[in-house]
Amino acid sequence: MPAPHARGPWSPDMLHGRLLGGLAARALEQHHAQPGLRFARLTVDLFRNSPMLPVTVETSLIRDGRRIRVADATISTVQGVIARASAVLLREGEQPDGERSLVTPAWDEPPPSGPPAGAGGPWTPPFDLWRVTPWGAPGPGRVWLREKFPLVDDEPLTPIVRAALAADFASPISNAQADGLRFINADYTLTLARQPEGEIVGMEGTGHLSADGVATGQVTVHDTAGPIGFCVVTALANGSAMAAQAARTRGTESTRPGAPPRPTQA
Repeated sequence: MPAPHARGPWSPDMLHGRLLGGLAARALEQHHAQPGLRFARLTVDLFRNSPMLPVTVETSLIRDGRRIRVADATISTVQGVIARASAVLLREGEQPDGERSLVTPAWDEPPPSGPPAGAGGPWTPPFDLWRVTPWGAPGPGRVWLREKFPLVDDEPLTPIVRAALAADFASPISNAQADGLRFINADYTLTLARQPEGEIVGMEGTGHLSADGVATGQVTVHDTAGPIGFCVVTALANGSAMAAQAARTRGTESTRPGAPPRPTQA
């Protein structure tokens, strides 16, 4: 049964969507990872709200080649399928010589040294958050995240599960604006050149485009050693999220140190 901290921010009886990505990554890693094969991509489709019910994850091997392995995961409750995921694992090899014509630079942000932001409002995020830039301010938004709880029982989080949990925050960091979060993501795709080192994951919003209520956003994912990958989301305008988040932001803007909550899936 999901623990109380698994609740999402918009309804006390809804499971937080980020956990579905974490559970999918955990199952895919347990059943399909092996030394020398690196998780290069994880796509998570979030297409149905889930009450606070036990979750089952089933995986299947789609392709097992010499240098590539593809596996899928289906996430269900007794009410049916609520999400799915797909992973691409690539064989590690010799790094090509020479300099690439384009390399993503490291942050000029040091790792957090002080305490994380406290909770403001009725929902407490199940992760520590350090907000580097003002929420919804023009330009790239930056945050550091650290998980506060194990995902299943007392299992330690693996690097890929930690990255999968953090990746869902790509939506609020790329789709936010000054008066709140007005888009709800339907998925996220995490791509990694390497897995995160340590417990802290950084995210920098690097792009947002939207038209006619449909949006796409992108972020660069970092750890304390430098950039490790990217995350892209698609999202759609959400009327209830607009009103609720705008009201929440106006009421707590001067005192709320944490980020806006993520609404439940459409």
